Amino acid sequence: MTATRIGLAGYGSGGRIFHAPLLAAAEGVEFAGVVTRSPERRAELAKGHPEVPAFDSIADLAAAGAEAVAISTPAATHADLARQAIGLGLAVVVDKPFALDAEAAREVVTLAEEAGVPLTVYQNRRYDADFLTVRRLLGEGALGEVRRFESRFERWDPDRQPPAAGGGTLLDFGAHLVDQAHVLFGPVARVYAEMRSDGELDSDVFVALHHESGVESHLWGSWRQAAPGPRFRVSGTTGTYIVDGLDCQEALLKAGRSPAALGERWGVEPEHAWGRLYRGKTGAPVRSERGRWDSFYPAFAAAVRGEGPLPVDPWDSVRAMDVLDAARMSAATGETVDLAAPAQAG
Repeated sequence: MTATRIGLAGYGSGGRIFHAPLLAAAEGVEFAGVVTRSPERRAELAKGHPEVPAFDSIADLAAAGAEAVAISTPAATHADLARQAIGLGLAVVVDKPFALDAEAAREVVTLAEEAGVPLTVYQNRRYDADFLTVRRLLGEGALGEVRRFESRFERWDPDRQPPAAGGGTLLDFGAHLVDQAHVLFGPVARVYAEMRSDGELDSDVFVALHHESGVESHLWGSWRQAAPGPRFRVSGTTGTYIVDGLDCQEALLKAGRSPAALGERWGVEPEHAWGRLYRGKTGAPVRSERGRWDSFYPAFAAAVRGEGPLPVDPWDSVRAMDVLDAARMSAATGETVDLAAPAQAG
């Protein structure tokens, strides 16, 4: 199998911790280089991946033979860098949030389609152990008819502002929360949101979605929650599934572990971290699926070679941006916002 040559634009915490190790470990991928002009970042690259060259620009990366690029830079630069890469004929992975608003996201997806360039969005939380477990339980009918989906990314860091690179909590955490709700329960008809800001960026958000399927999704994102709630609580007519804590893959990468080192142990949740399925007062542990962030880049590489679908349809992220735009409007007005129509057939 010919490897797909994929480069990385950006080597801050996102690129260095969350993308580079997965690119380096991915089957069917040659880690082709990193675009960064920072001497500090170049030194970190040389230490962590001495075989991987550094480039000054995406154009230089393309000239060196790269076929694709993953963009992991501040959110405000995503759309412009994606346009640049598309213009160079490079297949593109854009980190979340895809763009700052739905209009920019829609324009980039349309541009890629017109150019015939593969484009996807790095929605790695679709490959979390807990999320995959929820999908399995829904497929098995273990919860009956789902009525309410509760999902949280809540952290306690009161002395820190939400990272500006992520665009604030609504865009940073909300991009994952809304994407997961949409994958599980389909298009959204109505949006209500509340937001709190302690500085220039929102630090605490609540978003309520009414899906066309009838499911209600309640989503929380916060950097100011001293007692985080369960990661998921999924309530149905015959059972409720509750799981606490975040999927282990983020902690593994931050600790310097990688799929290359752990192999089949990568993404395996310890039994004490499994969720529980409740029917009334009694609850029983539910085996967690293995987390598979390591599957994203092999799937993307295969799609670039024309050997499979993109791991994430970019129109999914446009639809998610429509929801996030509506949430911002709702929080500003105090009113529920109706979504008239889907972003695009896809």
